[in-house]
Amino acid sequence: MALPDFQTHMLPLLRSYADGETRSIASVSDSLGREFMLTEDELRQLLPSGRQSTFRNRIAWARTYLSKAGLLASPKRAHFHITEAGLKTLAAQPTRIDINYLNAFPEFLNFRTRKHADSPADLAATASESARENPEELIESLHDQLKRALADDLLARISTAAPDFFERLVVELLLKMGYGGSRQDAGRAIGRSGDGGIDGIINEDRLGLDSIYLQAKRWENPVGRPEIQKFAGALAEHRAKKGVFITTSSFTKEALASATKHDARIVLIDGEKLATLMIDHGLGVTLAASYDVKRVDSDYFVDE
Repeated sequence: MALPDFQTHMLPLLRSYADGETRSIASVSDSLGREFMLTEDELRQLLPSGRQSTFRNRIAWARTYLSKAGLLASPKRAHFHITEAGLKTLAAQPTRIDINYLNAFPEFLNFRTRKHADSPADLAATASESARENPEELIESLHDQLKRALADDLLARISTAAPDFFERLVVELLLKMGYGGSRQDAGRAIGRSGDGGIDGIINEDRLGLDSIYLQAKRWENPVGRPEIQKFAGALAEHRAKKGVFITTSSFTKEALASATKHDARIVLIDGEKLATLMIDHGLGVTLAASYDVKRVDSDYFVDE
């Protein structure tokens, strides 16, 4: 048989977790391959980029969409289990789960549109608008959706990594952004956890003319005003002029306001911004495919 599209994988994938057990996506993919009675050649079929199995790629996207709808959850890296919403969905005995079906879940629509609408109806209207996009607009929209899914995946992996991994990640990111001088210098600067509320110090430039003080919090809950005030106090104690507070979660409105009310300049980087910077600077990601969109060169056809 032909390889099922990724939407066709959604219902069988959700059923694979119906017993409530936590399983790796790899083991479930193997069982789905047998369920669909795919041949070895079909399982080995690659995407046009040649970088990944088409079957595994479609499983991954089915898993992503089910997760964004709140039907699957990931307690640890590459492992998933069904949620209460997922169990209720299976109890309704749908004959097929696809994008149209998932549009009934506000969480999924919010993922696709990233609009803070007032109601599910507003979100549905936004999704409907996207259906009228021209091909170039659609490419941009889909690229943005790919980037959001990648950002969410990055944050999920960071949250399950070892604590010192996050510190190393912060150093690597700042190096890629042009700060910190050499990797050796940056390595010596980091790792001062508990030193008066400062987690690290890194050079702003290769000559070390100024320093940036760091605070890195791998949190799930939003960072509030008290944490920013403590960081500002630590900066004042060190007579520091610049500080960067990085978290995997988010900042409350009070925290955002507090960051602007101190002598030192404090830059706040939340989880969404962190993931975006990692993608933009090629940290923890690899190029899967590249496509050129070309237009007719009108000047070429102008008669001289």
